[in-house]
This record gives sequence, structure tokens and C-alpha cells, in this order.
Amino acid sequence: MRNIVFNLPAVVSEVVRQAVMVFSRIVFERTGLLVKTEGLSDLTISLAYDLSLGNEGFCIEDAAAGGIIISGHDDRGLVAGIGKLLHDASFMPGEFVPGRWRGTSVPVMPVRGIYFATHFHNWYHDAPIEKVERYIEELALWGTNVLSVWFDMHHYKGINDPEAQKMLERLHAMLMAAKRIGMDTGLTTLANEGYADSPEPLRAEWVAGQNGYHHEPAGHYHVEICPNKPGGTELILQLAEERMEFFDDIGIDYYWIWPYDQGGCTCSACSPWGANGFLSIARTVAHRVRARFPKTKIVLSTWYFDHFVDGEWAGLDAAFADKPDWVDLLLADDYGDDFPPYPLQHGVPGGFKMVGFPEISMYHCDPWGGYGANPVPAHIQSLWNQALTRLIGGFPYSEGIYEDLNKAIMAQCYWNPTKPVADTVREYLSAIGVVDVDKVVRAIDILERAFPHYLIIDNDVRHVSFGNTDGADEAANLLLAADAEMPEWAKTGWRWRILLLRGIIDTELVHNNFTPTPACDNAFKELTEIYHAQHADSWVAPPLKMPGE
Repeated sequence: MRNIVFNLPAVVSEVVRQAVMVFSRIVFERTGLLVKTEGLSDLTISLAYDLSLGNEGFCIEDAAAGGIIISGHDDRGLVAGIGKLLHDASFMPGEFVPGRWRGTSVPVMPVRGIYFATHFHNWYHDAPIEKVERYIEELALWGTNVLSVWFDMHHYKGINDPEAQKMLERLHAMLMAAKRIGMDTGLTTLANEGYADSPEPLRAEWVAGQNGYHHEPAGHYHVEICPNKPGGTELILQLAEERMEFFDDIGIDYYWIWPYDQGGCTCSACSPWGANGFLSIARTVAHRVRARFPKTKIVLSTWYFDHFVDGEWAGLDAAFADKPDWVDLLLADDYGDDFPPYPLQHGVPGGFKMVGFPEISMYHCDPWGGYGANPVPAHIQSLWNQALTRLIGGFPYSEGIYEDLNKAIMAQCYWNPTKPVADTVREYLSAIGVVDVDKVVRAIDILERAFPHYLIIDNDVRHVSFGNTDGADEAANLLLAADAEMPEWAKTGWRWRILLLRGIIDTELVHNNFTPTPACDNAFKELTEIYHAQHADSWVAPPLKMPGE
């Protein structure tokens, strides 16, 4: 099909126009073809609204003269339908071939979010904002309908710090891009987060062994604020107002209130934080948020409950015996191989609806994404099987683009909870231009079993601890063979390159006693360019050559 024309509804929203623009851009980049909205065509794609479809659902069907009709219940349904048509199509120079999938698809879970950890000079922090905006649009094509971002405050000296203002402008641009493509917006906040210059007399306490804390809360920066010290609550509310004001013109659909990593306080007035001080300050902040954004949903996180002090889950359950009106959703998940057991065994405190926070970025890898793509479909399937009956969706935790496949998997889990993860893997690979999908599916299985990968530095010399080494050569050979069969647009795309580079890095490490080779360093350099990680913190930067090597 050389001449492609979109037939738009008589009344069409800017969201749908944006989705058509994204479709047109991708088709042009892969084929050189211009997609139009009028004129003669070899392929007419008609868009229509159909309120008989379920909320945010779509239908793709054949029309007369070889045309295609995409119907959507609403704008989001049309965006997802356009995405499905793109993901199912084939692209060659001067040729667009629509796929064969026809039917109706309606999402089961209403909250299909993504969370961008915008810090550490990772990709979200340092990539050109135009690339980030484009990426947000492409996530919407997989059915993602909420973007949440975090203004990490601890390294700034107040909201007027020039670097703080720069980051806020960046986050504003991300949320605006989400709105343009039909997504809701979310702002992630820590209950007692502070700036680098927070008043020392108001700072929270962090003492292992104090008031039942058997471990010191992890990830703290010693600038957080105790809400039970005189003036502490007032300062927390002031900082919350400053943050919200910056997003007044956009509006915030989901406002997260978070207990840990660096949140929390071990003082006697706050402990145990998750069932005491945290709930008190969260309630106060929630009321302030609702005063400014009346329609905002308050998401109360339980991240790391019972990790540092016992009884937080049980205490939350008791506190919510009479369901409070200031919470809309609970968020629960954990880092590791299991979902938090309490809500699975006892039900969700307060009977609230619950969303997940699957960790798709850091799992068994240091530096995160440093070795290329980190596909973990089997891990995701295992966790999903544990939690899906308790959830209405979630927000995968993302530190960059190297877990792009994992994002697509989670978006489809939320869309259709019973769809096997393996089916999404195959759909994703076809969508990025893989011709022999079977080869790459086998390679991904090997790459996942090769985790964990942890960087060890001894006298300025790098080593990488490795999981299962079996099949490293096979995975690399399968990926190289697949690469040879792929069209140019696909083999040069970053989604494929990060997967191929991962296979090359693994086999090089296995054959060199787990010490990076020159070929590894070449791959690390390419990953650094892809990630825009030239200034990234070590956690999110490929492990390039050390001084002693």
C-alpha cells in the first residue's frame, strides 16, 4: 500500500489528531511514505466512535475496497486501535502492509500506568525532551493511559534553585505530552521529602534499633522532615503547595503519597511510620491536594511496609477499619520475587482498590540497564500470577528505556490479565521488525536466565558476576542471525540494538572470565549514546573502562 489516507470523523479531538500524527511519523520513517487525511488512496483507514464498545476499547475490521475501519469507544480506544494496527503491520521502503488482526479488544483494568524515575541523569533526566515526548506517545500506543513523574527534591536548595526549575519544566513538558496523547497525569511525592537545605532541627530521625526499627530505612538522604516536630507539618504542606502550583495549568489526576525509600522517620512520635506518622501526614497532605485539585485521586503507597519495622501492614489494616475518605487507591508491590503477602492473605486494608508497582528496571542488575536490554518475561509472569486478582492496574517502575519490552508486557497485562506474557513478547518483537520471532524468543529466554549481572570493581578492574552462563553463545548467535534478516529500519532502531548488544556483551563476558573485553566496551559506548548517559550516575550508566585497565 503506497498511498495511505486517514478518513477522520466529522468531529475529531486533538488527541486523535495527535495519534494520527504519530502513526504518520512512524510510517514515514520506516517506509518513506506520506500519510494523508485527504486525496486518492490505495488504503483508506477510517476512524469512528462506537459507544457500544467497552470503555477505552477498540475494534478493527475490514471495509469496502480493501479499506480498514478502526472504531473506538472514545479517544483512548482510537489511540490503542491505531497502535494495534501499527504493531501488527509490516514496513519496507515504499511499502506499508497492514497486519491481519481483526476483532474487538477492550481493556479489563482501568489503571494502565507508567512511572518515570526522573533522576540520576538517566534517560528521562538527560535525553532531549523531544525524544522523551515521542516515547510517551509510543507508550500510549500499547494502551498505557497514565504517566506519573517524580520531582526528586533532595539535591536542590529550594524550588527556586535554577536546576530545580529546569527539572520542573522538564516534568511539565512530559505531562503535557501525556495529555496530548490522551493520558492522565500523576505526580509522585514522598510524604516527608525535603530539600538539601531543609532546616536541621526539623529533620527526620533514621536510627536502626530505635522504636522497633530493626533496619535503618534505606535510600534516605538525611534531609527529610519529621511531621511531628514543631513546624514540620507546616513546612511539608508549604513544599507540597509549591510543587502543585507548578502543574496548575495541567492538573494532576493521580497524586501519590509515598512512605519509603528515603521517606520515613524513626522517632517515637512517628513510629511505626507506615501505620502512624505516615498516615497522619498523608491525610493532611491529601486534604490540601483535594483543595487544589478536587478530582485528583489520592494513591497511598505501602512500598517497603514491614521491611524496617514490624506491624505496618497490620497497623494500616486496623487504621482503615472504618474506610477513610481521603484515599482512593492503595499501591502495593515489592522488590524481588514475591508480591507483598499481607494483602494476598488478608485482603486489601479498608477494602480499597489496589494498583501495583512492578519493579522492571533494577531486578538482578547493577548498573541498571548497563548491559543493554533486561527482558524478564518469566519473572513478570510469575509475579503477575500472584497479584492479578487483587489489582485494578499499576505503574511499572522505570529508570530508562532499556526495559522497553517489560513495559509493553505490563501494559498488556493490565489490558488483558489472562493474556500470556509470552504472547506479548512475540507481538512486541514483530512490532519492532523481527522477522524470525522464534529465534529471538529463544534468545530472550537465555538472556533472562543469565541474570543476575552485578558489577564488581577490584583495584579499578571490572568484573561482572553472572547468573546462568549456559547458552550465552547460542543467544548471541540467534540474535545475530535475526539481525541479518531484518529490514534496515528495524536493525538500526534502538529497541533492537539494545537487545542485540546485550547478547554480544554476555557472550564476551563468558569467554573472558567475566571481565569486559574491547568488544564489550564498544557496546557500552553505543549504549551510553543510546541512553544519553554521558553524565549519568554509576547506577544507570554502562560500565565503561576503568582507570586501572
